[in-house]
Amino acid sequence: MKLLGDSCFALFLFMLWHFVLSGQVLGTYVTFYMHNKCPFPIWPATASNTGHPVIADGGFYLPSGETKPITAPWSWTGRIWARTGCHFGSNLKPACETGDCDGRLKCNGLIGTPPATLVEITVQEDKTKPNFYDVSLVDGYNLPVMMTTKQASPKCTIKGCVKNMKNSCPQELQVLNKTGQVVACKSACLAFNLDSFCCRNEYGTPATCKPSLYSKTFKEACPAYSSYAFDMPSPLVTCSSTEFVITFCPSGWGDDYQHSST
Repeated sequence: MKLLGDSCFALFLFMLWHFVLSGQVLGTYVTFYMHNKCPFPIWPATASNTGHPVIADGGFYLPSGETKPITAPWSWTGRIWARTGCHFGSNLKPACETGDCDGRLKCNGLIGTPPATLVEITVQEDKTKPNFYDVSLVDGYNLPVMMTTKQASPKCTIKGCVKNMKNSCPQELQVLNKTGQVVACKSACLAFNLDSFCCRNEYGTPATCKPSLYSKTFKEACPAYSSYAFDMPSPLVTCSSTEFVITFCPSGWGDDYQHSST
């Protein structure tokens, strides 16, 4: 009987080690539920910071009204965004009107072409510490996004936009598709590449880099997002959780949101 017990214990240790190596031990992952409430399909994408693994192959298709859970290991840090107007399989580059990553469905570590609304996330390995996340328009805007914990809490929620930024985007910042529709809005830094807009060199501190008329336009439409590099007060949220919901085109965005892609 002792031999049988030792064998069972050895098998248990083997299986436990197998799950550790494959990353399947309970509690080693954080889950992001990607929810598409836009009236059109999107192609969410992920890009990990240097030294962190690619999650969800870097990108996937998400039909309107559907939710897809993706997982990331503890200590993961990176960004998530949505691509729009994509047509894969035609060898077109770019394959997407916004957020494209070299024409690929699976970005596999590539960073998307701005402008695109970015969800920036840092997951803490120490689960007693909060995770950090924000929504950034520093490179520009393509869709409204909301992020919250699965057990929703106001202090853990980054709300969506109060206006359709594409409707109020200054002409010099507009990105148009082939039919002339505004599909994204560049940041002033992306559009003009000036130090004063990009908060670099002599403008590389909060004291010298102030909000511009352009960043104020972004802030008015999306007050919960970071509108430029030194946006204050910081829109960064800190919350401890293992499950988060990222919603593209959240509730209340409304019928005025128009897009031609299918």
